[in-house]
Amino acid sequence: MKTPPKEALADPQLLRGKILALELLKIFLENAGAAFRTSERFLGAIKQYLCLSLLKNSASTLMLVFQLSCSIFISLVSRFRTGLKAEIGVFFPMIVLRVLENVAQPNFKQKMIVLRFLDKLCVDSQILVDIFINYDCDVNSSNIIERMVNGLLKTTQGVPPGTETTLLPPQQETMKLEAIKCLVAILKSMGDWMNRQLRIPDSYSTKRFEAAENSLEPGTAPMENGNVDEPVEGSDSHSETLNETSGILTIEQRRANKLELLEGISLFNRKPERGIEFLIKAKKVGDSPEEIAAFLKNTSGLKKTLIGDYLGEREDLPLKVMHAYVDSFDFQAMEFDEAIRAFLQGFRLPGEAQKIDRIMEKFAGRYCKCNPKAFISADTAYVLAYSVIMLNTDAHNPMVKNKMSADDFITNNRGIDDGKDLPEEYLRSLFGRISRNEIKMKDDDLSVQQKQSVNSNRSLGLDNILNLVIRKHDEDRHMETSDDLIRHMQEQFKEKARKSESVYYAATDVVILRFMVEACWAPMLAAFSVPLDQSNDEVVIALCIEGFRRAIHVTAVMSMKTHRDAFMTSFAKFTSLSCRYKAEKYRCNQDEDGDYLQEAWEHILTCVSRFEHLHLLGEGAPLDATFFAFTQNESEKSKQAKSAVLPVLKKKGSGRIKYVSSAMMRGSYDCAGIGGTTWTITSEEMNNLVSNLNMLEQVGSSEMNRIFTCSQKLNSEAIIDFVKALCKVSMEELRSTSDPRVFSLTKIVEIAHYNMSRIRLAWSSIWLVLSDFFVTIGCFENLSIAIFATDSLRQLSMKFLEREELANYNFHNEFMKPFVIAMQKSSAVEILELIIRCVSQMVSSRVRHVKSGWRSMFMVLTTAAYDNHKNIVLLAFEITEKIIRDNFPCITETETTTFTDCVNCLIAFTKFSKDISLNAIAFLRFCAMKLAEGDLGSSSMNQDKESGDTSQSSPSKGNNGRQENGEPMDKDDHLYFWLPLLAGLSKLGFDPRPEIRESALQVLFETLRNHSHLFSLPLWEKVFESVLFPIFEYVRHAINPSGDDLPEQGIDGGMSEMDRDAWLYETCTLALQLLVDLFASFYHTVNPLLRKVLSLLLSFIKRPHQSLAGIGIAAFVRLTSSAGDHFLQEQWLEVVSSLKEAVNATLPDFSYFVNGDSILEGNEHASSA
Repeated sequence: MKTPPKEALADPQLLRGKILALELLKIFLENAGAAFRTSERFLGAIKQYLCLSLLKNSASTLMLVFQLSCSIFISLVSRFRTGLKAEIGVFFPMIVLRVLENVAQPNFKQKMIVLRFLDKLCVDSQILVDIFINYDCDVNSSNIIERMVNGLLKTTQGVPPGTETTLLPPQQETMKLEAIKCLVAILKSMGDWMNRQLRIPDSYSTKRFEAAENSLEPGTAPMENGNVDEPVEGSDSHSETLNETSGILTIEQRRANKLELLEGISLFNRKPERGIEFLIKAKKVGDSPEEIAAFLKNTSGLKKTLIGDYLGEREDLPLKVMHAYVDSFDFQAMEFDEAIRAFLQGFRLPGEAQKIDRIMEKFAGRYCKCNPKAFISADTAYVLAYSVIMLNTDAHNPMVKNKMSADDFITNNRGIDDGKDLPEEYLRSLFGRISRNEIKMKDDDLSVQQKQSVNSNRSLGLDNILNLVIRKHDEDRHMETSDDLIRHMQEQFKEKARKSESVYYAATDVVILRFMVEACWAPMLAAFSVPLDQSNDEVVIALCIEGFRRAIHVTAVMSMKTHRDAFMTSFAKFTSLSCRYKAEKYRCNQDEDGDYLQEAWEHILTCVSRFEHLHLLGEGAPLDATFFAFTQNESEKSKQAKSAVLPVLKKKGSGRIKYVSSAMMRGSYDCAGIGGTTWTITSEEMNNLVSNLNMLEQVGSSEMNRIFTCSQKLNSEAIIDFVKALCKVSMEELRSTSDPRVFSLTKIVEIAHYNMSRIRLAWSSIWLVLSDFFVTIGCFENLSIAIFATDSLRQLSMKFLEREELANYNFHNEFMKPFVIAMQKSSAVEILELIIRCVSQMVSSRVRHVKSGWRSMFMVLTTAAYDNHKNIVLLAFEITEKIIRDNFPCITETETTTFTDCVNCLIAFTKFSKDISLNAIAFLRFCAMKLAEGDLGSSSMNQDKESGDTSQSSPSKGNNGRQENGEPMDKDDHLYFWLPLLAGLSKLGFDPRPEIRESALQVLFETLRNHSHLFSLPLWEKVFESVLFPIFEYVRHAINPSGDDLPEQGIDGGMSEMDRDAWLYETCTLALQLLVDLFASFYHTVNPLLRKVLSLLLSFIKRPHQSLAGIGIAAFVRLTSSAGDHFLQEQWLEVVSSLKEAVNATLPDFSYFVNGDSILEGNEHASSA
């Protein structure tokens, strides 16, 4: 291996020996076991003997040698990377990045070897992540992964236009293809590592990687010969595993620290003062001159020219920094020219003379301080330094024709040593060394390509090694004849080892992958997008799509929304009509990444919508706009159709191409949404469209439908994102005025059906999204769309009502709410009628499953009852009538509040015409009869069936009621059934129409007379307190001599003065009489309420209003005559006591007259006196 490359080329025997040695080393390293990998002695031998030889052979122009060197490097990286951290940090830029970043003049075979090497390196997913942590996150190391990805991007882009290259076009295409393969392999490696850490199955892994994947455990490396030994990192003393939160924070801080430092370096390379200020504020550099000087001296990536400019400034801080910088050098026992060489290695002298003067003056002083016996004074060193610099320029500048001789140099320096001459031998020796070996700055040997690499990728600490490996022809001859090369390389390795951390980190926490993606996502996006757009090669297209899929998988799982959306948006645009139909290669990531796509589902579903549109165009089927677009003049339609057809389309079928062309003229889609701005299509684009229509056959509808059928496999959070995205895409489809489409709307119904089997908690979240969507679409201005959406909601509701709902659940009610909201918001009669008919159909076909949905249905009908359109009201009442008549047990079988909604619905219809109002009251009577019969559905049948005491009512009816209902009289549910009904009738007693209020009161008291034998005393108390007494409370407050405010409810609402009088003298009298008769009829049950009834009558009698007092007295007489036979002594005492109170309250006040007579008599006595 140590045989110099040129000698090996000249001697075939030496060459065969070199190749044999390399092959033996390759085999040995590939099969090295754990004992060798962990042996400090063996690692020391590698560092001492192998590394430098490998580095020399990697610069060989012989491809077989270079290939074997790369293979050996693969083994070192795969198996020994934990112990060779510093060495690998040098090898990678030398062997890989140097070749990869050479785009204009690369060696084709050499670059292909490197690309295939990278492809092999990606097999072990742990390697790339470890490289990123140990080098890209190390402030003293090069960004290997970032530079590698950028180099691959440059390779995929090819030679820049206008640049001369030795590559042939086929060679360029081959390299581009290999570079794309490498980028895909990198993404796959990242994804595999992530999947392994998160235990995510990789369902689309290619067979090429499956064997290696299955054999790997965390911490192991795959071997090229198929053997897998014990863990590498876990058995190495040099590695540390970052599996704790603190470790992740450390890596994050290291990465952020490096990025901030690079930002400061970049700023320094533009404005040195601002760069130093930024670095001090960021605490990357101390604020003392010594610390700043050490930073300028030891930090790579700083421009040498700007360092010199900064050191030459006259301001206080730069001047102190320059002094500290010079003082950091130790020139002791160094020749003068060697001191100058060492001093000028770190910066370039500025062009301004005053700056040079300040720097050289300080240098001379420092040299004399380190070597006090060299010169008499520092002035000598100062002048001699200027003279040496001038000699260096004169001897090595090709523009100088008349070169300075040794005698000239001696003459120029006469008398500079405090008036004396320096020894002639000393000056001649100095002249000879300068003439033979030019004083050069650190980066003078870098080619343009290398400088670009250093600047763009900020290579850290590799400049000297580049100079040593890539050297000029004459330097090769000089360096290979001595040990200088090995010595310099050893110094560089030591320098790298000193600067870099010795600890090798093995990553296990997946969070680290976020930083890795952030470093390389942009070049990967560019590398996949451009070939996908410009290439027609199926292999390239397939690789680019695979790259997009891998990138989306990684960014989605890692919740990197911005990066995921960037890949998804770019990928989605290739399905549009203007991208030459890359659509046939599009496949969804749903099976693998559906749970992580979140908002990115919108891009996928937008693409699916486009595909469906293209299928319609290709099949010649009528577009949705035919049925849903706004009405348009037929002549205009025909004109548009004629103008849309280009000549190229006349050869095709008329039906098929008509819709293609018209759709093309209407508009296209952009990558963000549907229904974009109109655009003009050229004949060339139309030719391309027609020639590619058959490609759509390769993308069958089954592939698109699979996205929706597999939605049931998404987790509970992902399905919400999926539904939101589908609703958004559907909204964009429907909002198009020229080309509305309902594809996504129909799919919403389908996916809702597919996901109905989810747990109720998950389904509730889904329906929250869908309900808002259906309400919005149901109120669209486009009536056809609104009708279609409402009918879609009906279909969905019919499917959902097939599911049973347990007692006391409210989900069916929530499910039906969109009908209610649409009914309240929509102003279109057609929509209102459709909603009512939908409710009717759901009741007819799913009545047993409505359960809590009754509430929403009655709210729909109640809303219709208040509508201004007669047809809507009549239709709603007809359906209400049918529901109550045919399905009363179903209404009362669930929640007791459902019956309350039913009563409120009937009462709402009493606000319409007289006929409807009377029919509604009649149905309230029907409901009372059903309640009395015990027709309460299964809820009452399921109540507690314990028997109790019989009431004092008709034995036959009472027993009948108790046998069927198990004494519902004492149940709270029974109260909630009767009270709403009776209270509703009570309120109707205040209707301004005489016929309505009389009918309502008759039904109220008739119901109480006929069915109150079922009531227990607690129920009677509720009836009197909540239904009967409030009637008369309103009356007593309505005529209030004190002038107080009237109550909000009562006879005053909407009544004229004449109507109020009629109510007082007719309806109120009748109501009070009916109340007294009802009390007398059921006295045995309600006798504990005698005191409250007497209190009511007494309040009437006490009123100063004569009519009210008369009504009260008549009712009092009627009570005593009707129920007096049943009064006991105790009750009579209450009656007499009430009568006494009434007499006392109404007794005339004669005090006025008595007082008046006394005053009159007093006046008479006074006058007589």
